[in-house]
Amino acid sequence: MNIRPKVTALVAVLFVILGLAEILVVKRILLPSFVELERADAHIAMRRIRNALDLATGRLALSATDWGNWADTYRFVQDHNQDYVADNITKVALKELDVNAMLVVDRDGNFVLASELDLKSDQPLDLDFVARKTLPADFPWRANLRDGLPAQGFVQTNRGILMMAAAPIFDGNGQGPARGMVVMGRLLGAAEIARLGAQAQAQVSMAAQRNARVPEQLVESDAVTHVYRSIDDVYGQPIMTLRVDVPRQITLRGYSAVTYASAYSLVAAVVVLILLVVILNRVVLTPLARVTRHAVAIGAGEDLTRRLDFNSKDEIGVLAHEFDAMVARVAESRRQVVDQSFQAGFAELAKGVLHNLGNAMTPIGVRLSRLRDRLRAAPTENAEEAVAELTSGAPDPARRADLEEFVRLACTELALAVKASEIDVAVMSRQTAIVQAALTEQLRGARNEHVIEAVRLPELIAQSLEIVPESCRQRLMVATDDSLKKVGVVNVARTVLRLILQNLIINAADAVREAGKDKGVLHVAAEIVREANGEQLHLHCKDDGIGIAANNLERVFEKGFSTKSKATNYGIGLHWCANAIGALGGRLWAASEGPGRGASMHLMVPLGSRESVSIAGAA
Repeated sequence: MNIRPKVTALVAVLFVILGLAEILVVKRILLPSFVELERADAHIAMRRIRNALDLATGRLALSATDWGNWADTYRFVQDHNQDYVADNITKVALKELDVNAMLVVDRDGNFVLASELDLKSDQPLDLDFVARKTLPADFPWRANLRDGLPAQGFVQTNRGILMMAAAPIFDGNGQGPARGMVVMGRLLGAAEIARLGAQAQAQVSMAAQRNARVPEQLVESDAVTHVYRSIDDVYGQPIMTLRVDVPRQITLRGYSAVTYASAYSLVAAVVVLILLVVILNRVVLTPLARVTRHAVAIGAGEDLTRRLDFNSKDEIGVLAHEFDAMVARVAESRRQVVDQSFQAGFAELAKGVLHNLGNAMTPIGVRLSRLRDRLRAAPTENAEEAVAELTSGAPDPARRADLEEFVRLACTELALAVKASEIDVAVMSRQTAIVQAALTEQLRGARNEHVIEAVRLPELIAQSLEIVPESCRQRLMVATDDSLKKVGVVNVARTVLRLILQNLIINAADAVREAGKDKGVLHVAAEIVREANGEQLHLHCKDDGIGIAANNLERVFEKGFSTKSKATNYGIGLHWCANAIGALGGRLWAASEGPGRGASMHLMVPLGSRESVSIAGAA
């Protein structure tokens, strides 16, 4: 999708979402959900109160069951032993049980034991239910008494509502027949209701008793939600109404949310405007500016290794991808041109040197040939024989005179030959000076500035391996350290450095072969060294070959010196590398722990500046 439809669709969707959100959030979601949540919370609070009340009744039933299924109680119903009452039915026991009334009823409904207590004042309560001394004839629990079944419920008394629980009296082993029931009761006063509310974490109170039964009714005011629930007595008639009060905090927060939603609607236009500007800047303007700056930098001839690396699939992303591909092709073409120019320069330099040397060496060769013929024609041997004969003494005066004349003529001829040779030597000296001057001029021309290029070291190693013979690549594995990647892009004379690395790789392969190994490793690491005269690149190449003796560490860079076979090596490679490094302003040195322990070559090359890269690119 193009950028313009993206932005248009995004703005349209944002406005639609804002409009629908305002309507739906306020009318359909926020307020109704707040009200329903508040009502649900109120009903849950009432259920918690009911559960707390059931739990309290259940604890009474548990105490009644414990006392009912006791052998002493079973015997007491039969023999009415007052020791049982004196020992067990005490004020302390009633307080521990937390009950206001405790009854032991026989099978006829008569109270065999009736004890009551005000737990706060330790005084009798005078409960009318206890004062009856027997269960009312219509009391619903008479059926439970007859059948030996437990029961629980509420009874209205003169002191208020009594929460009661009853359990049949067995022999202590849960066996019958039941001889009656134990009834325990607790008054439901305001304090007890408040305690139940605290347990249920709800605000509960007793409301005015209503005539009609109210299963559960919800009444809302502006500040509080009231939930009413009727509780029936043992006769099934309403005995009390509980009311739970839940503050309407949720609704209040809902109204606050609506207010915030309205405020949100007011600032929505501003937010959308800001968002639109941010999105346009992020999606269109910033990438476009980045592409523009990159294009200007590339056009200025700076680092061709830099890439945009956009991940987007829109028009700018496609443009950036194609631009990166184009720059990669330009960088490759530029590298090839520089390499070809470098090789062509070498060839042109060699052609000029050979031509000048040929012109100067031809007359020197003629003069040397003439000098050789003249010296061969000189009567040196005959003169030596004559001098030897004269020295030994001539047999007669005539022979001696002939020998002396011959020596005189020979000396004259030798003098003429020497004089002519002096002329030839003088001419050859002048011609040799011409050759030396030509070589000096060529050397001065060879010291022109090298092309400085931006290059990544792993790529430079790969380019150097391309020009290494296949036999060396098979014998030697070049292992590059992570430091080459960490160094990043460096500005160096790539063509020269590539040839130097080529020589070092070949020498390392030869060292591995000399060590008798089929396969070796050359570890290459790099770092940037900051010195007083600027930053320098330090390349460390370490092989596991034959190594170098300590007395040869300096000599390996001398011209004509080589530790290899003289038939195949002339001691030129490392000498040329050292001179080439020196011409770049750097240095090359060797290190080794000794024969058989490998060797290291250290290259220190000054790094070029971006300006030098730009000038070289323009050239």
